[in-house]
Amino acid sequence: MKILFDHQIFTHQICGGISRYFYELINKFKNYDGMECELSLEYSNNYYLKKLTNFSYKTFFENFSFKGKYRLLNTLNKRTSKKCISKGNYDIFHPTYYDPYFLEYIGNRPFVLTIYDMIHEIYPEMFPLKDNTSKRKKILAQKAEKIIAISENTKKDIIRFFNVNEKKIEVIHLANSMNIAEKIVVMNINFPKTYILFVGSRGGYKNFNLFIETISPILVEDAEVDVVCIGGGNFKEVEKEKFEKLNIANRIHQYSVNDNILAYLYQNAIAFVFPSLYEGFGIPILEAFSCGCPVVVSDASSLPEIAGGAAIYFDPKSKSSMLSSVKKVIYDKNLRNQLIEKSIQRLREFSWEKTAKKTKKLYEDIL
Repeated sequence: MKILFDHQIFTHQICGGISRYFYELINKFKNYDGMECELSLEYSNNYYLKKLTNFSYKTFFENFSFKGKYRLLNTLNKRTSKKCISKGNYDIFHPTYYDPYFLEYIGNRPFVLTIYDMIHEIYPEMFPLKDNTSKRKKILAQKAEKIIAISENTKKDIIRFFNVNEKKIEVIHLANSMNIAEKIVVMNINFPKTYILFVGSRGGYKNFNLFIETISPILVEDAEVDVVCIGGGNFKEVEKEKFEKLNIANRIHQYSVNDNILAYLYQNAIAFVFPSLYEGFGIPILEAFSCGCPVVVSDASSLPEIAGGAAIYFDPKSKSSMLSSVKKVIYDKNLRNQLIEKSIQRLREFSWEKTAKKTKKLYEDIL
C-alpha cells in the first residue's frame, strides 16, 4: 500500500502542529510492513522533515526573507505535486491541507482528508473576507473518500457545518512528541522562578486578552508570580500598552524557544493555562501532561475530551470562573500534585503509535 502526501503544510509551516502530525505519521509508517510513503515536495524549510532520511528535497533560501518567498515556494512545490499526482503511482492520496488544486489530476484515485478544526466556520469574523479556507475545506470534505477528524468535537462540527454523513468521518486523536530526554537541558536564559505558562499564538479565539486581564490581579498582588508566554511572536505595541495599564509590564515575558526549552518551561511552571475559545484538539495539554505540569483549561470545544479528569476547568468567557480556577491551582500544592498524578494516567490514552495504526486501518478499509 502506497500513500502519497503532498507539499502543502511542509511549504507553509517551518514548525507547527499540522506538519508535526504528518511527520509523525510518515515516521511511523516507514516501520510498517507493506507501507510505502511518498512526499510530493521539491523544496522545504520544515524543521521536522530534517529528521526524515528517506526523502530527498532541497531547502529554499532558508536564512533569507523576501517578498513573495512563500508564494514562489508554493508554486514550485505545487508543480511537483501535480506531476506526482498525475502519474497515479500510489493507492491513496492524503493532502496535508485544503487546497483543492489536485482534483483535476487525481482521476479515480481515492483521497483522505484530515480536518483539524472548524475555527473558520465558527469564528469567520476573525479572518479576512478574502480567506477562502472554509470554502476549500467544504469542497474537499464533500469529495473525500474518508475524513479524519482529530476529535469527537471536531466531527460534530464537521457534520453541523458541512452536512457530511457521519459514517464518512473517522475520529483519530493526535498525540504529543515531547519525551523525558527533551527535558534534560542546560539553561542560559534567566526565566522567572515562579510563573504561569501560556503557549501559542495570542490572537482572536486564543483568548489571550481576556486571560491576561483576568489574572492581572494575581500579578499585582503577588510579587512572586509572573507569566511566561511562549511563541506567538514578540508582544505588539497594543499588548504592551495593555500591560502598562494593568501595571504588569515587568511581570509578563515572551520567548521563542525550541522544544527542549519548552519542555523545561512546562516542567517548571506552577501551571499551564489554556484559555482558548476553540481548539480542534489541543496538543499543548498533552505536552504539559508529559512534563508534569498542572493544567488549567477552558471547558470549550474539544478540550475536556482531551484533558479528561486530569485538569481544572473554567468558562473561557467568564473572568470570575477563570480567576477562581487559576488561583485554586497555583495556591494549592496538593491539588497540583493530584493533577500531575492524574495526567500521567490520562497521557496513556494518546500516542503517535495509536494515531498511525488507526490511520493505517482507515487506509486499508478504503482499499
